[in-house]
Amino acid sequence: MTGVWIGWIEFDLLLADVRSLKQKRSVVRPMLAQVRRHLDVSVAEVDHLELHRRTGIGAAVVAVDRSHVVSVLDAIEELVATRPEIDLLSARRGLRHSDD
Repeated sequence: MTGVWIGWIEFDLLLADVRSLKQKRSVVRPMLAQVRRHLDVSVAEVDHLELHRRTGIGAAVVAVDRSHVVSVLDAIEELVATRPEIDLLSARRGLRHSDD
């Protein structure tokens, strides 16, 4: 068996012009749905759940080919970073092989 590559990316985001948790949900949910729909990855809000202007998002992808995992992580970062209602404070990523 050749094993698989596992990649993940985490974002710390500042949400512009959001004044409540309800407004936060109206920004975060469509963004998560867009990432899921366009890139077929697992993605979720993972941090700053109680704050209305900050959020932490995590996404993961698994594939046999390392270059595919890297390109999907790049695409996720581009989708998130280019949304006008979001300021990307930081992005961290990891990549591992199942044999590691």
